[in-house]
Amino acid sequence: MTARNDCKIYIIGAGFAGQMIADEISRKKIFGKVVAFLDDDASLIGTEIDGVPVLGPIDVVAPIISRNARDEAIIAMPSASNERIKAVYDILTTNGFQQIKILPAISQIVDGNAHFVQTREIDPLDILGRTPVTIPLKKSLSYLRGKRVLITGAGGSIGSELSRQLLSGGAERLYLLGHGENSIYLIDKELRMLQKEGVGEKATIVPVIGDLKDKNYVNYIVNKLRCDVIFHCAAYKHVPLMQENPVAAIENNVFGTKNLLDAALENKVKRFVLISTDKAVSPVSVYGFSKMLCEKLVLQAASKVDKDSDYMFVRFGNVLGSRGSVLPLFMEQLKAGVPLTVTHPEVKRYFMTIPEACSLVLETGGVGKNGAAYLLDMGEPVKIKDFAEQVIRFSGYEPYKDVDIKFIGLRKGERLDEPLWLNIEEPSPTEYPKILQLKTFPLEYDLNQLLEKLYPICVYEKNNSEVYRNKNYLIQVIGSVLPEIKDYYDAGAK
Repeated sequence: MTARNDCKIYIIGAGFAGQMIADEISRKKIFGKVVAFLDDDASLIGTEIDGVPVLGPIDVVAPIISRNARDEAIIAMPSASNERIKAVYDILTTNGFQQIKILPAISQIVDGNAHFVQTREIDPLDILGRTPVTIPLKKSLSYLRGKRVLITGAGGSIGSELSRQLLSGGAERLYLLGHGENSIYLIDKELRMLQKEGVGEKATIVPVIGDLKDKNYVNYIVNKLRCDVIFHCAAYKHVPLMQENPVAAIENNVFGTKNLLDAALENKVKRFVLISTDKAVSPVSVYGFSKMLCEKLVLQAASKVDKDSDYMFVRFGNVLGSRGSVLPLFMEQLKAGVPLTVTHPEVKRYFMTIPEACSLVLETGGVGKNGAAYLLDMGEPVKIKDFAEQVIRFSGYEPYKDVDIKFIGLRKGERLDEPLWLNIEEPSPTEYPKILQLKTFPLEYDLNQLLEKLYPICVYEKNNSEVYRNKNYLIQVIGSVLPEIKDYYDAGAK
């Protein structure tokens, strides 16, 4: 949605964020005209801020203010709870506002820097689920000041949000690594636009196209970039797709991670943070198995670094809004006018928004210790069926009446519940809210021997050509250490 010069803009919230947005709109004279603030603060109602009247309470004035279809409302309440945002959204939509933007509750804004470029169209993430924890990024990212930071998978959902938030860290350089040309182009362009509009600090942004499966390239690029810190987000993630392409999952996730860790060790990278997943806990999918091995590879590498280095992993559950997750799927289905699809009426998942997860990952990267394993506190699990009903209502429809929900059955590699930890990992609180530490333990089998068996399946060797890309052999190898995966693979989800 692009604001127009002739539209009237109502800013909901007359605090510092709303005032900064109004000032920017006034100075640039290209977005339209701010005609009023709407606020519930009795001490502000009836006053003016730089000539703009403050009207309120919101529920009283929203029905009577003059507007047309082009006019916009911008919700500038970055510290408000999800419940409060939902209440304001309901007031606006009930009273005919069609163009509604929001200034997200991200910590860069709480630190005092709000910009119009950060506003976006409101979506279900802003009003569904719990209120995200607020992390003061400028403080928590101080460990990155002056550093060279490499983000793998920088064009993906997690990698791109990490990159946005890293603009506030004072890093010398941000290296955006990915093998997808278009996704890296898009995040590179976005970060440069954010910087141009005054968001964050003036880190040099360097897009890098490459493939982690190429061991020689990975060692070359890590050496060439002289990076101090690596956030490793790159991975194939779609469970059913990886069940159909298990060799690709192992090749990309396991050996890509091993190549990166080997390069980090050889080039003395000081800090390494792996993004992991709940699917790695007692895995029943090839994807989950691959991420479990990635966790163990990080712990193995941690035993080889010097005393000034810290290698760790951070595990969490589903993130709302990521590519391939249920929310984008539901929104596409709503737009197409078809039923929303849910695998099973009882399926549950832990959810967290992408910005909250990334803020916690960045904080963990600074306070985490070498060889440690961390878990983000995801709150309580949510039934996907209930979430689908909420999304339908957000869109102005009635579940099962206007829009149906169709249950399609669990797919291979999926289960009703995804545990976040093993009992022996005994998560314990840290001094940092929403960050838990896990106990680590050795594998019951030799990791190096397992990798030796997996390697010729992924990389062609003349004397082992019969196992190259052999999916059935791969499942046998995995099944020798984790029979549950072979059972799921053979029989489908239960």
